[in-house]
Amino acid sequence: MKTSPKKIPFSDRTGDLPQVNTEIPGPKSAQVFAEEQRYVAPGRQRISELAGVAFERGDGATLTDVDGNVYLDFFAGVAVASLGHAHPALARALADQANRLIVGTFATPQRAEGFKRLSEVAPGRLRRHHLYSGGAEAVEAALRLARSVTKKHEVVSFWGGFHGKTAGVLGLIGDESKQGYGPLAGGRYQVPYADCYRCPFKMTHPECGMYCVEFAAEQVKRSSAGAVAAVIVEPMQGTAGNVIPPDDFMPAVKELARDNDALLIADEMITGFGRTGKWWGIEHSGVEPDIITVGKGMGSGFPVSGVLLSDELGEAEPFGKPSASSSSYGGNPLAAVAVGTTIQTIQRERLVENSREVGTILLDRLMALKEKYPFVGDVRGRGLMIGLDLVRDRETREPLARPVTETIFKECLRRGLVIMGYFPRIRINPPLVITAAQAEAGAVILDEVFAHVSAHLDWRAAR
Repeated sequence: MKTSPKKIPFSDRTGDLPQVNTEIPGPKSAQVFAEEQRYVAPGRQRISELAGVAFERGDGATLTDVDGNVYLDFFAGVAVASLGHAHPALARALADQANRLIVGTFATPQRAEGFKRLSEVAPGRLRRHHLYSGGAEAVEAALRLARSVTKKHEVVSFWGGFHGKTAGVLGLIGDESKQGYGPLAGGRYQVPYADCYRCPFKMTHPECGMYCVEFAAEQVKRSSAGAVAAVIVEPMQGTAGNVIPPDDFMPAVKELARDNDALLIADEMITGFGRTGKWWGIEHSGVEPDIITVGKGMGSGFPVSGVLLSDELGEAEPFGKPSASSSSYGGNPLAAVAVGTTIQTIQRERLVENSREVGTILLDRLMALKEKYPFVGDVRGRGLMIGLDLVRDRETREPLARPVTETIFKECLRRGLVIMGYFPRIRINPPLVITAAQAEAGAVILDEVFAHVSAHLDWRAAR
């Protein structure tokens, strides 16, 4: 049963809020999508396949499709568009640099400025950086650095973790998505993450005493060859469903690394650059990692990633030898300008504070949905990194069936909300520029969609 999308009167500014005037996808979107499908290979992002929408432009926290429909963006390209879409400062800076110099890793005034700004916001002693093009490339570089420093080779990662899809890091993925690719690199060990809503040990925090890390220590002791170079962890897991661990988890993980004379790598691809209401996700725990990998929001859409390290670690060889840690595209003038401009804009527009303040408003609104709908099992978040668990039964916590969650995604889209809501674990990662009014509007749409599910779908029986 279809319902008509509503206009939501939270703002007078045209384009700030959803406005849907056609079926979704509209006729022009359907035409463009079908044309693209003739050439694109299978395996693209599930969200774009399900949506079938062709976008023409963006503005802040909204997207407009080729049919003129305006959507709120709670997706941000998987937390990439930290400054939102078409931010004028970033557009001007990139255009200006493109007219000057695009390629190369030679020093330029703009590149020096970008590295300087990154150093100023980096935590602790991590004042040295290498830039790369994608997240997996940066993680592989961080592992090479750890091996250079420790002269060991094994790596510990966590269930639910995601660190990229290249051969060197595929074995670090903490779920079944790595299956089917043949032999994985050796010396990789996965241990449980503090996903307390879905604790594999059926325990409750804090009574558990961080048993997951205690178990991890024993697993590493019994499984490894005693040559652990690094423990890599997301301070808060993104791909797993925006999982927020207890505050005492990261200190325990740091101790696990130290007990194995290994380096602690914090993968801040998603949690960095203000996403969690602080500059860095690791700051919520007070832990200082040895290495940080960054990406996504650091360039606000420009493909750039990086490794943050200290002076002393940078001297380790072979990583520190000339050309040993470089790449053809890493740190090119355009990328450096994207990083510098993103940092400057986050600071000038107080977007870390906005993430914290608007994120609190949004989290409160979504908590109310948990009280209202029995299939909302859990709501959690820090800043503008929020997760929901949708369940068939609150006691067993069995996930809601995929046909129901895909309906939720499509119903949101029909009302003008783009959201990673097609899995039982909904991920909400809007641009950091989102306003309180936009956050409220998105929560209203989710409320409408959940009401639709409650009234028109047999969500308990669906398989």
